[in-house]
Amino acid sequence: MPPWAITVLLLIASNAFMTFAWYYHVKKDAWPLLTAIILSWLIALPEYILQVPANRAGHISRGGPFTLPQLKVLQEAITLGVFTVFTILVAKERPRLNDAIAFMLIFAAVAVSMSGRSKPHLEAPPNADAPDPGPPPR
Repeated sequence: MPPWAITVLLLIASNAFMTFAWYYHVKKDAWPLLTAIILSWLIALPEYILQVPANRAGHISRGGPFTLPQLKVLQEAITLGVFTVFTILVAKERPRLNDAIAFMLIFAAVAVSMSGRSKPHLEAPPNADAPDPGPPPR
């Protein structure tokens, strides 16, 4: 399986856990705040267990295809997709048209982020550590 696919699948699973950790308690009126906090933390632990390897596998420094900004934008788009499914199926709410438009703008940001150069410059430019020679002679 290619690194980008591993990254995307792990981020989807990671975001499923995080969405539950952040929002499931909202519909649980009987839960005291402390219960909601503790249960949310327990749900968030698997999120980190999945998210960390997703970003490591996907980053170019480890053979993946993504820069850090690309990973972040991709993660945000995946979050919105997972959140939309959660909102409809679990929370039983329908996103408004304005929400859908906002989500589409974020998906457009993913397309912008993924286009362009294929490999970022990970190293400093030549002579980056050289002292500044000062102004040119007259």
